[in-house]
Amino acid sequence: MSASPITPFDYIAEGYWQDFLAGRAIAGGIAYETELRNCTLDESLASLQRVDTLLSQIRREMIKVGQWDENTLLVDERYRNFMMFLAFYAGRVLAQQWQSTPHWYGQFEIHKRYPELPLITDDFYQHMAVIYRDASDTQKTTSLFFALEPIGLRLFGHIDRPFEAVKGGQVASGLYQAVSSNLPISDDAQVAPAVSSVRAVMPAKPIIQNTSKRTSEDAYLNTAKAASQNEVLKTDSLTDMPVPKAVSKSENDNHPIQPTLSKVTPSVETTKSVDSTKPEGIASVDSTSNETIPLSKSAPTPDMFTQLLIELNEIEVAQTSGHDEYHQSSTVLEQFEQHIAKQTKARAQVVFSESQMAAKKKALSKLQVAANAGNTAAMLRLAMYELLNEGLAADKNASAESGTAWVKQAASKNDSRAQRLLSKMYYQGIGVVQDIDNGKYWLEQAAENGHTEAAKIVMQWQQAQALITTQKQEQHSTKRYQLLLVAVIVIALLIILIV
Repeated sequence: MSASPITPFDYIAEGYWQDFLAGRAIAGGIAYETELRNCTLDESLASLQRVDTLLSQIRREMIKVGQWDENTLLVDERYRNFMMFLAFYAGRVLAQQWQSTPHWYGQFEIHKRYPELPLITDDFYQHMAVIYRDASDTQKTTSLFFALEPIGLRLFGHIDRPFEAVKGGQVASGLYQAVSSNLPISDDAQVAPAVSSVRAVMPAKPIIQNTSKRTSEDAYLNTAKAASQNEVLKTDSLTDMPVPKAVSKSENDNHPIQPTLSKVTPSVETTKSVDSTKPEGIASVDSTSNETIPLSKSAPTPDMFTQLLIELNEIEVAQTSGHDEYHQSSTVLEQFEQHIAKQTKARAQVVFSESQMAAKKKALSKLQVAANAGNTAAMLRLAMYELLNEGLAADKNASAESGTAWVKQAASKNDSRAQRLLSKMYYQGIGVVQDIDNGKYWLEQAAENGHTEAAKIVMQWQQAQALITTQKQEQHSTKRYQLLLVAVIVIALLIILIV
């Protein structure tokens, strides 16, 4: 194929990019512009990971505020511009990897050039595609990239809303994976180093601001003070899962209100009985007990796993392998978790069809491949399902052993998320024999490896211990003064009697 001429979409793509760089308003407006700038769009592969994280955060926030309605948002020009801008940007990054110039085509031109493609006229995600490299006629569609597809899947995909790729196969679970799968063969080895550089180029401030937080350090501080002083989700039927809610409109605006992104952190319950020598409000237990306390299958998803899923999305830990398998499997499994989160019934009572369970098993198998390759995020996701007795192990005991082993393996690789989870498991006796000393050890390890919550808990515990020590010293000094005063009085009385 000869070099493509400049197309009308090329002008639009370049206009979007130049306006964004210059800080000018894009015609029609663009949703989440501030958040996009916080992603540091430096045209690197790592920047696509930051964009994927942003898309996941937007999805969660839209679900939280009842604004997750695909058809309504696609009518809004600001949201369409947002998705098109990301598609243009991804095409730009991909073409740059090929040392080429991207050229965009609309659906009419695509159908004309590639009549064999099963295009759907009114499908927004097939609205345009980019040719990111020069290719011979025999290569046909191999150089054609539908960048809107992975964006749509990331924002709106779920088990009852599958996305089918125009070129066949499975739609990638995000822009990073989609672009990486189209890289030149000689550059494949560069993909892994790109992941390790994510943390180095992340913006100094997080994309999402934490506006409401009640975490375990609050509960922990309360228990420390005690020692020194001796959300319901709406239920939807499976057939309607998930049910988007209508988007509210303001009287002075014709498009949906763009939600303000915020982190969602589950609350942590404190225990009534507290041992003043133990952090995290852990009640005293018989240290000679050899029984492992299993998880209740009928209980909703425990807070510790809800928090883990949040941390897997929001805390970056460099991985050297298993990227594609992890992203593909986690995309599918997140859809199941989002449905379960909308139920008021116990987790074990949520029923899925045979085809859905087959999809889940396939995702777990792919997750296991990533875990075996050394991907700690995959280890932790797989561990969660094993500890919930929903994994690949044959029985309950094997599930508990497998889940615990995966967490320990990830913790041994200095993944702070795994170390924090392992500390909770020891404190609560989940999957392991309850052991306060081990819980404290892994809590401190997580803090040393940069886990913010763990660091705060450790700091507050140290402050509480210092307060207790000071009080004991003051009490000891008071007793000494009292004894001295009694001695002085006794001596004075003796002197009086003698005189």
